Amino acid sequence: MESKKKWIFNIIFLLLIFAATLYGVFHGKDMGRIIEIIKTVNPFWLIPGVICVIIFIWGESIIIHYLMHSLGIKVKKWTCFLFSSVGFFFSCITPSASGGQPAQVYYMKKEDIPIPISTMVLLIITIIYKMVLVLLGIALVIFGQGFIHRYLSDAIFWFYLGMGLNVVCVVIMVVFAFHPNFAKSIMIKGHILLERIHILKHRKSRAKKLVQSMDQYRGAAVYLQENKKVLIVVFLITMVQRFALFAATWFVYLAFGLKGTSAFTVILLQGSIAVAVDMLPLPGGMGISEKIFLDIFLPVFGSMLLLPGMVLSRGLGYYTELILSAIFTIVANFTIGRKKKSVVEKC
Repeated sequence: MESKKKWIFNIIFLLLIFAATLYGVFHGKDMGRIIEIIKTVNPFWLIPGVICVIIFIWGESIIIHYLMHSLGIKVKKWTCFLFSSVGFFFSCITPSASGGQPAQVYYMKKEDIPIPISTMVLLIITIIYKMVLVLLGIALVIFGQGFIHRYLSDAIFWFYLGMGLNVVCVVIMVVFAFHPNFAKSIMIKGHILLERIHILKHRKSRAKKLVQSMDQYRGAAVYLQENKKVLIVVFLITMVQRFALFAATWFVYLAFGLKGTSAFTVILLQGSIAVAVDMLPLPGGMGISEKIFLDIFLPVFGSMLLLPGMVLSRGLGYYTELILSAIFTIVANFTIGRKKKSVVEKC
């Protein structure tokens, strides 16, 4: 019942943010004119933009497959792609992308992947996923002050806020990932506290299971610490994955027939938006992403094409991702774990 109430709240929250975003962006604007401008784009340049989104989803599936096999868990690449789609779909529709990993853990459990292992794999993915943003932000702060002053002056508060939140998040997750004994101590003490204040009933079996789970978690953490090559490979794939999504905006730029701004600049601008909104408690950074885009992309698209450019960029970077991941989440719901279930039923 609590789970249903939570999802009802998430859906209502998503719809309210979506409605507020539409109002904030398009209120007082000539929608007919915007649509006419969008109709003038070269649709062939949007195809590689969609491919960039697919690479973004597919990239995480490669990482999941690679990490699982490095830990001795055999799982098909197609199944990993479904895991990835599930994660992105629930991340897109929940505040701070909080629903992605729990949903992935649930579907991985249906494939008999131990929860401590799936949790560890997803934790490593999240750490490196956010670390790419942190390194991008640090690089801009150290080497790109001219870029920041030229393009990000109207969004400087959001950029530095996002940087700070991502740094804190990465530090906390690194502690849990690479200091598993500390993580185990925190979990056990937290479990005891919840029993003492009567949020959980005292059960020896639950405490025993928690200790066993954390031991598995520690085993995975130790393995990854001893295999630095694994982390380097994951980092490189994540770089390609993240920058592929940022590049979708470059193809929107080309679709309008624009020239004069380099792909590097457009990708950095889109990356700056990701740094700013990644940790904010909004589904897909909805609302604030649109605002920052309109603030920083004006020199790139110009006043006439700015809003149509934002519509197509967000259409590719968020809504196409949402639709594609939703489709494959439906596929996952009907396929993952079904073979095992049918075998049990026959027996």
